[in-house]
Amino acid sequence: MFEYTVTVLQKVSFDSILFCRELEKAAKRLLPHELDELRIWLVHYIQGKPQLSNSLIYLKV
Repeated sequence: MFEYTVTVLQKVSFDSILFCRELEKAAKRLLPHELDELRIWLVHYIQGKPQLSNSLIYLKV
């Protein structure tokens, strides 16, 4: 499920609202250890995308 979530997030990263919506869904579905992986991935992924920095609140990073 983690890999699927990452794929979806990469595909919708052009729209910050849609990205946040998908991230919120992922936070409800993923297992705790998958959420930890997603937090790490998200921090690295948004480094070059400042428009997505507000998405960190959905994972409480």
